Amino acid sequence: MQQTDFIHIQKILDGDTAAYSHLVSQYKDMVYTLAFSILKQETEAEDAAQESFIKAYQKLGTFNQKSKFSTWLYTITYRTAVYNLRRRKPMSDLPSEEVIGNDTAISQLDQLNQEEQQHYIKSAIKSLPETEGALVTLYYLEENTVEEISEIMSLSKSNVKVKLFRARKKLKEILAPIIEEI
Repeated sequence: MQQTDFIHIQKILDGDTAAYSHLVSQYKDMVYTLAFSILKQETEAEDAAQESFIKAYQKLGTFNQKSKFSTWLYTITYRTAVYNLRRRKPMSDLPSEEVIGNDTAISQLDQLNQEEQQHYIKSAIKSLPETEGALVTLYYLEENTVEEISEIMSLSKSNVKVKLFRARKKLKEILAPIIEEI
């Protein structure tokens, strides 16, 4: 896939602007998912995704092709979504209740069909703070490596690992009461 991306990028740089539609269709879902994990609102995530693709197109000449195109695009998306989140007027946070999860409840998640699992997991990710939601999305849903996430989010590799550990712990705490109700 990376080689195909480089071929399309070269076509675009050579003046074939229509070749960009291939990159957009290839990465639109992943870009939207990352933006949504940060912004938590569909229309804002759609706007951030579109803005990210526009920025990527405008700066395509600066892409050095040493890393994957997806990593470079995720970096643009992450920064765009975080910037848009900071511009947003402050909203009241969710109630900060301390929830204690248990392994039995989490194992019950395995008994659900895949569609139900996806629903609960995405809901739990949505309730994470934006940085943790982005980390979990990039690592588990988009299957980026720690190194790629480090580059995308401008964090050290060890910081990514620590934040992922904390995010998993929070996910467990969020999912435990939900699963117990099933």
